[in-house]
Amino acid sequence: MLAYLNNEPGADIVFAAFRDAVMSAVNLSEVLKKTVERNGSPEKTFDFIRGLSVVIIPFDEAHALAAAELYPDGKPHGMSFADRACLSLGVLRRSVVLTAERKMKLVTLPIKVKLIRNAN
Repeated sequence: MLAYLNNEPGADIVFAAFRDAVMSAVNLSEVLKKTVERNGSPEKTFDFIRGLSVVIIPFDEAHALAAAELYPDGKPHGMSFADRACLSLGVLRRSVVLTAERKMKLVTLPIKVKLIRNAN
């Protein structure tokens, strides 16, 4: 989402996935925090994202458990809570995860993690 909002490399890949996209509420919060850090309006960004066809998924108990289970494998790679929330949602939904973070490909998962920059 950040790549799309900031028109960064890979934004076209993110845009193409919007029709079927889901996003954790944790990751939405991270996007809004980054907006604040860049002196933007989190309310405007929130309204813009709500206008897209991306479905925001609440962070519930199953999601919390799945994110926690990724901690041992993710810690050596410096994965944040938001990284684990993103990956665990992909695992729970059995869907491809799009990311610009190479470290997110370093854990073994039953899903595909696709890099949006220098994709491989």
